[in-house]
Amino acid sequence: MSPVLIGIVLMLVYAPLLWVRFTLWRYRHELDEIPGTGGELAQHLVKKFALDGVNIEEGEGGQDHFSPGDKTVRLGPENYHGKSLTAVAIATHEVGHAIQFHRNEPTCQLYNKYYPVAHRIQRLGIAMVSLPIFGLLLSAPKVSIFAMLLVAGVMIVSALIHLIVLPQEWDASFNKAMPILEEGDYIDKKHLPAVRAILRAAALTYFAAALADVLRCWRWGGLLRGLRF
Repeated sequence: MSPVLIGIVLMLVYAPLLWVRFTLWRYRHELDEIPGTGGELAQHLVKKFALDGVNIEEGEGGQDHFSPGDKTVRLGPENYHGKSLTAVAIATHEVGHAIQFHRNEPTCQLYNKYYPVAHRIQRLGIAMVSLPIFGLLLSAPKVSIFAMLLVAGVMIVSALIHLIVLPQEWDASFNKAMPILEEGDYIDKKHLPAVRAILRAAALTYFAAALADVLRCWRWGGLLRGLRF
């Protein structure tokens, strides 16, 4: 594969995840003008929209999400305790998911139908990553290459399913969170362009991560092709 083609593949597959991480990192700095933390804003919005039974908890770092099963918004420590644009935007995005499920909106059907499948397929792909190694240990290069292609195929399917669920993420960002932050007094209007970028990154997080998994499999392929048996 030519260097130019390799560069194009890297850009198309890995750039989205790098952009997502960079955007969230860029706006992580504390701002004294923000009246409360991400966790406090989430609590406030739960009351404002009368989301009965929805809880707000501090979760693991980088694991911000809404769990429909136990009706809980979990925010990582930086976003739960932080007073940054990232904290505020991510908290509002996750509450946007809570609003979707509370209202039983059509986008929730996408999540219920496809996300569990995508998650299981993604975990299966991760579990299968060791299969090419067994092929190498058995001195069976064809087995290793077949296993690598199988894992890559599984990861590609997972990425495509995450793409199907993308409208739900987009709705949480731009039909829920953005209007809330535009119409409320939670942030200064001058920060709205930055918040819009953060919400775009939040909507693309899962799909970008799934694409990155495909790239990891592609790297496995390059390693296997470079080995001599």
